[in-house]
Amino acid sequence: MEFDENAQLDTSQVEDRRGRGGLTGGLAMGGGGLGIIGLLLAILFGGGVIGGGDGVNTSAGPFGPLNGQTTSIEGGAPSTVEANCRTGADAEAREDCRIVAVVNSVQKYWTDEFARRGERYQLARTRFFTGGINTGCGAASSASGPFYCPLDQYIYIDLGFFDDLRTRFGASGGPFAQAYVIAHEYGHHVENLIGVLERSRRGDQTGPQGASTRVELMADCFAGVWAANAVQTGFIKSLSDRDIQDGLNAAAAVGDDRIQKATQGRVDPESWTHGSAEQRQRWFLAGYQSGNMDSCDTFRGNVRLLR
Repeated sequence: MEFDENAQLDTSQVEDRRGRGGLTGGLAMGGGGLGIIGLLLAILFGGGVIGGGDGVNTSAGPFGPLNGQTTSIEGGAPSTVEANCRTGADAEAREDCRIVAVVNSVQKYWTDEFARRGERYQLARTRFFTGGINTGCGAASSASGPFYCPLDQYIYIDLGFFDDLRTRFGASGGPFAQAYVIAHEYGHHVENLIGVLERSRRGDQTGPQGASTRVELMADCFAGVWAANAVQTGFIKSLSDRDIQDGLNAAAAVGDDRIQKATQGRVDPESWTHGSAEQRQRWFLAGYQSGNMDSCDTFRGNVRLLR
């Protein structure tokens, strides 16, 4: 994955809280993998108010609009990403700047795509943290893995997860594997805006055909849609076949069957919440090959039958 070295990065889309602590109590969300986990599943499928509905929800939930908030730390000092992540050249040199560039690219794509459809995309920020953090969905630790909280419309990630992706989950760990993770989480934000998260509370939640799995696979598909259009956003200069393979490798590595086999020695499909390695790869490819979010309706029929 090659960035346009002259691209101007917008660090206001990322808040850098690394090394600041912030876990002060409450329920911790655990589980690892990607997406909506632990307590967040209870919020989504147990009656919590998400917002949304038919059409695009342009409100920012109970925490108000996110636009205009500062990314500076207390006292007004600039954060690490503010100080160091200015251009695409910085994205080529630093991991945190690379994530900023990916966030900018993903949100540029969805902003343009929503506008093309006559709707308005609501920006969501990514928040870097280490150790633990309080969120609109409760207290989280690094063990939670990356996740999206619809109640405050933030993506949360401890960048150490990318090391885990290589060492614990066996992914190849290339830069596009990281981009896939970020694009997947922003896929959940898109689902929130178009009302999918609210509607997904109906019916069975777990298993290969459960609503939770369908939500996760749709986010994988939306990540593929972004990848197909990434170069057009102006932040990414090129994607190679190797990059896409790295993304597919990461998607497979966090499949429920792979994680269950590694952690408990057996596979229990009825307890799946994210989908199998094969499902996740297939839906990412569906989005990538079509480049169109209309190809991502995982709630239509049997999600294992896509060809």
